[in-house]
Amino acid sequence: MEIKELEQKVKDILDQLRVYVTQDGGDMEFVALKDRIVYIRLLGNCVGCGLTEITYKEGIESILFEEFPYDIDGVELIM
Repeated sequence: MEIKELEQKVKDILDQLRVYVTQDGGDMEFVALKDRIVYIRLLGNCVGCGLTEITYKEGIESILFEEFPYDIDGVELIM
């Protein structure tokens, strides 16, 4: 898959997942896809939340791994 196509598909999935994050007053935005790592910036109540690591590593990262098992190696959080 080409990088621009993969990037758009990742953005589309993140947009779908934002609905769940915004329910608790948080938010996230796609920053970049570089070297098979997706970079996400945390916003709102996600900044400083104690459950952030669980939400993003066990939630968003696992979903992206399921959707793109051969294209993505991880998710890194930017605050």
